[in-house]
Amino acid sequence: MHEPARPLGDIPNIEIIVGLPHLRSGALLERARHRRYPVLVSANAFSCWDRSAGYPVWRGWNLKSLANAAGLVSIDLDSAGFVLASRYRGLPWSVDDYVALAASHPFRRWASLDLCVEEEIARNRDEVLDRIARTVALNHACHVRALDAGNAASFMPVLQGREPGDYLRCLDRMHGLLRPGMTLGVGSMCRRPIHGSEGLLAVLSALDRALPDDIRLHLFGVKGLALGWLAPLARRVASIDSAAFGVAARREAHARGQSKTDAFVADHMDRWTGTQLRRLELGKAGFQHELLLSLPLAALSPWETALAGAREEIRALIETGEIGPDQITEGWIAQWAADSDQDQPTENS
Repeated sequence: MHEPARPLGDIPNIEIIVGLPHLRSGALLERARHRRYPVLVSANAFSCWDRSAGYPVWRGWNLKSLANAAGLVSIDLDSAGFVLASRYRGLPWSVDDYVALAASHPFRRWASLDLCVEEEIARNRDEVLDRIARTVALNHACHVRALDAGNAASFMPVLQGREPGDYLRCLDRMHGLLRPGMTLGVGSMCRRPIHGSEGLLAVLSALDRALPDDIRLHLFGVKGLALGWLAPLARRVASIDSAAFGVAARREAHARGQSKTDAFVADHMDRWTGTQLRRLELGKAGFQHELLLSLPLAALSPWETALAGAREEIRALIETGEIGPDQITEGWIAQWAADSDQDQPTENS
């Protein structure tokens, strides 16, 4: 029998949070309650979809299953960023819709809406930077609505990025959102390698240097193999979450030719959680601030320089809310660059 999550001696605990696909009554939810596992659930678990037209149309929230959260040791809300981006290509609900969901239950923490930047979603550097700008705007918008809704104390801002410097860029634009002692979410983690210039350790190294000592991090979807490397950084990493056990359960059920019942998934959840706790206990790897220096950028043509400048100006306006995050087109960027180029002084002016 596996033991529930517990503190690890005298070092701070990295909390292992299980990602549940739903809050329906059944063996899976009951097991999480009985074992006292911290739980994270996606906003999509409460979504109502209308597929009568041959494609999904979002029709609001179904909050009935929230009543089943009674007795859980804790429950956090995630905005379902990667699933939405990969399956629906965007956010089907508004900031107001999402904050209303977050305010409908006393979630321990609820993550900001954000736009992930995994390679499957953001295919080039401009897309990465554009999605970071939109993530900044969504963080600020969620926070403003949370102040009105009265649930700002449980709001968890979320950083996004591909490279370590991207996360620092995002952090730098979170003015007014950080509180002493809060937990800050870090997205686009689930497909990230541990090592390398864009690896998990490089990102954490950069953030660890930049953040106040009392800010800790929640890492969305981090691979279990990383936990041995994270254990020495428990003072900075508050928690990780994963629903990987559900994927493993589906594959094993398919291989066996049997149904993927809630009880079957619950057994996988127990085994997964026990494995993660052992990895933390056995983690011996030291954590070093070891970042590769960035390579110099290739020289840009005058037009490429104008385009890059236009994109930066537009991203700044998105982040401050002066331009809507979905109003930008490539034609507009090109026109902005052309206008800016014409405004530049010449050598004779």
